[in-house]
Amino acid sequence: MGRRFPPFAAVRAFEATARRLSVKDAADELCVTPSAVSHQIRALEEFLDTALFERRGNRLNLTFTGRAYVGKLTALLDALDETTRELNDAESELRVLCTPGFAARWLVPRLNRLPFGNAIRLRVSEGAPDTDFGRNDADVVIHWGGAPVDGLIVEPFMASNRFPVASPELIRREGLETPRDLLRVTLIHDEVMDAWDEWFRLAGMAVPSMPRGPRFPHCEIATTAAERSQGVSLAYEAMVADTLAHGSLVRLFDTVTMPVTLYAVAYPENRATHPRIRAFRDWIFAEADAARVLPRESVEPA
Repeated sequence: MGRRFPPFAAVRAFEATARRLSVKDAADELCVTPSAVSHQIRALEEFLDTALFERRGNRLNLTFTGRAYVGKLTALLDALDETTRELNDAESELRVLCTPGFAARWLVPRLNRLPFGNAIRLRVSEGAPDTDFGRNDADVVIHWGGAPVDGLIVEPFMASNRFPVASPELIRREGLETPRDLLRVTLIHDEVMDAWDEWFRLAGMAVPSMPRGPRFPHCEIATTAAERSQGVSLAYEAMVADTLAHGSLVRLFDTVTMPVTLYAVAYPENRATHPRIRAFRDWIFAEADAARVLPRESVEPA
C-alpha cells in the first residue's frame, strides 16, 4: 500500500498559519501572498475532507482536528529541517579545537588520510581547549584527559606512558649513559602532571631534591625545548613517536611511567549523529588504534 501524502505546499501553509493563528503572518514567513496561503489551506482541507480552522469574527482558531494535526506536523517539519541542515553541513568544513602540540605532532601529519581532511578548520588553544560549545566556535574539541563534561559526549582515544628524551647534540655533549647522569643536567618540567618523581622512583633511584630546570605550561613546549638541546624532557610516547623516528629527539633508557589518558574527542550530545562529526570521530579512533595508543577502556569505533 503506497503512502498517502498531502501537497507539501499546503502542509507548510497550514503549519505556519496554525503556529501564528494569522494568514498574513504565515504569508510573510513563507514569502507568498495571503490569498495563496488561504488557497493552500482550502486545498488541504479538501484533501483531508475536514475543517482545520474556524473563524470567530476576525479571530482564527484551530478546530480539534487542526490542533491534533499541527501537533504532529510541527515535529515532523522540525525533524526534516534538522536533517536537511545536517546534510548541508556535511558538505561544509568541520571546526576542530585542540592544543598546538596535538595539532602539530599528531593531527596534521595524519590529515591526508582523512577523506575530507581539506575541509578541516583547525583552531588552537594555548591551554586546555574550552568545552563550552556555546562560545568556542567549534564542532569538535580535542579534550585534555578524559573527564566527563555535562551535555557532551567525551570519548578518550589516546593514552601514553612517558620516558626521558633529549637531542642527539645534548646526549653527546653531556655523555648521558645511565639514569643517574640525569641528576647533573637540566631537567625540563611540565606543569601539567609533571612526572619526574614517578620516573626516578620506577628507575630505582631515590632523589632527595629534584634537579632544577625550567617549568613550562604544557608538554609541547617542554618537548620543543628538549629538541633545542635546552635539557631533558619527560615526553609522552604517543606524542613523540614521529619525532623519534625523524631523529630530532632520542629516547633515553627503558624505564617508563604508568600510562595516563591524554586526549578525548568531545562534541555535544545533540550532535552525535552529525555526519562529519561522526566520520571524524570514527577516523580518529581508527588512527589511534593503528598507532596503538587507545586507552584500555575506550569504546571501539562504531
